[in-house]
Amino acid sequence: IAGAGLYMVLNPPAGIGAGYLLGWSLLLYAGWTMVSVPYMAWGAELSADYNERTRITAWREGVGLLGLVGAGALISFATSMGWSEADSTGALAVFAIVLGVIAFPIMLYLVPEKPGAPTLRRSTMHGTPSQALRTLVRNKPFARLLAAWFLNGLANGVPAALFFIYLEHGLGADVQQRPLFILIYFVAAVVAIPAWKFAATRIGKHRTWCGAMALAATAFATVPWIGQGDLLAFGVVCVITGLALGADLVIPPAIQADVVDYGALQSGEARTGLLFALWGMSTKLALALAVGLSLPGLEIAGFSPETPGEEGRRALAVIYALGPAVIKLTVIALIWRFPLTAEKHGVIRRALDRREARLNRTQ
Repeated sequence: IAGAGLYMVLNPPAGIGAGYLLGWSLLLYAGWTMVSVPYMAWGAELSADYNERTRITAWREGVGLLGLVGAGALISFATSMGWSEADSTGALAVFAIVLGVIAFPIMLYLVPEKPGAPTLRRSTMHGTPSQALRTLVRNKPFARLLAAWFLNGLANGVPAALFFIYLEHGLGADVQQRPLFILIYFVAAVVAIPAWKFAATRIGKHRTWCGAMALAATAFATVPWIGQGDLLAFGVVCVITGLALGADLVIPPAIQADVVDYGALQSGEARTGLLFALWGMSTKLALALAVGLSLPGLEIAGFSPETPGEEGRRALAVIYALGPAVIKLTVIALIWRFPLTAEKHGVIRRALDRREARLNRTQ
């Protein structure tokens, strides 16, 4: 389903309109949601160990970022060989689909369901959806983590929505220079992942995530003082925020896996899929809200891409950078005293193991 949507979105025929884009985009994202929710939940269930879960998410997100960099490199290579941009993106769709057809069965065969988290695997969805939601509301760590994840997604989504506008009108970067900043950003994220994994095993996941957000907020706070044409200074910002992105991708999903265990102990059921479905929905809502707030906010602030002016460029820099910095500081305050430390998670896992042992003896 996702493959069909991807192919049609990246290979549009001539003369199509907004309806074509809307329809095939809906199919693409519906299909990819069917992939991503069980994929994320699967990662949470591969291990019950606090630190091993960070290692799993580090590998998953690191390889995912390499895929993004590889996709960009493939398009750049194709265009350098004289292909048009349309042909290059169309070839990327075909390459991704063929690679998926080959790789997915191999992945499913090599990483089968295995013993290790039976309490999670045996859980079933009992009761009505409203009862399930009430159970989730009582899971205070989940509600707290989900709120932090949403706000952090909003903080990341605003710069993402305004990135190219800022590069063109705020920084004055030309068409050839702009892709370089994207490459720097994602490469920095990949390089930083092992360091964040190491830090999480030493000081805990939530404190590591807070440190990364503080780093990003500090870097964003400098952007309004970067002048037009100061590409080097903004390159440093991209490196620092890219480093922090590595933690944003790796640490919160690993914490979410621990939250699943807390919910399993509290309610008797581990609703891994449901929690990660809400996780994905929160991600998309944050991105949508970021676009819905940042672009109208620019217009209200007086920025016009036709005649930006000095005041308009300053408003662009403030909305692009200072707003996200403030939101990230809010998330730090929310997550700094997060209750599920390694020690407390160990207590939860031992209680779940005892429960599982009792269930096994009665069967």
